[in-house]
Amino acid sequence: MVILPQNKCITMDNNAVAERIKFLMKELNYRQVDFAQKIDIDTSNLSKYLNGRLAMSEALINKIVVNLGVSKQWLETGEDLPFAKQQPQQLVTVPDTRIVTEPSAAVTKRGTPVYDIDVTAGYLPQARMFTDDQIVGYVDLPDMTSSQCRIVRVSGDSMSPVIRNGDYIAVRELSNLRQIFWGQIYVVILDDYRMVKYIRRHDDPAMVILRSENKRYDDMTIYREEIRDLMFVQNIIHVDTRM
Repeated sequence: MVILPQNKCITMDNNAVAERIKFLMKELNYRQVDFAQKIDIDTSNLSKYLNGRLAMSEALINKIVVNLGVSKQWLETGEDLPFAKQQPQQLVTVPDTRIVTEPSAAVTKRGTPVYDIDVTAGYLPQARMFTDDQIVGYVDLPDMTSSQCRIVRVSGDSMSPVIRNGDYIAVRELSNLRQIFWGQIYVVILDDYRMVKYIRRHDDPAMVILRSENKRYDDMTIYREEIRDLMFVQNIIHVDTRM
């Protein structure tokens, strides 16, 4: 049996891995010093990895995978989800009384804000979508505690039955449009159109495939540069009027 040296360098796109590590740091709200301590390496060495002065090593990859529960496949190649145990979008079924909103002045500011927005309709500029005057209520539900999470409506049946007409979704804006979790559901914002779709990898890295759940809808292929903004769908909220 051949034992590889602990710090053996491995063949991968060092810049891409460095970007994924930076994504993890931002996602987990870690400074470099915190991240280095968490994975048990010297802070100066972490800086060298991120700046390209040190080639990525098997030891570094394994430390991140073991200490943070990150998917090794994602870290090395960008495929899969960043966290090995991360599940697809969580489905929550709630009575309509949990979603029915009140005038903003009477709302108790607890939980995730609900915006008077149909995220798949209209042409409200992105800068105006999540302003305070659009908040019509708050929903306090488990697993929706992120301060970056917002709840909006969806219309249409292209994602049915996973997301039905009139359902709500909890979304989170992305700061890096290059970091796409393939096979997950996003709100995709183009110049003149907004839609909720699965994003699938295309053979051409300059393009992506937008896929509906409803088989009556064909796949759409677009250039990545056409995407003006992305929102990750974190939770799907079915409203049950019978509850």
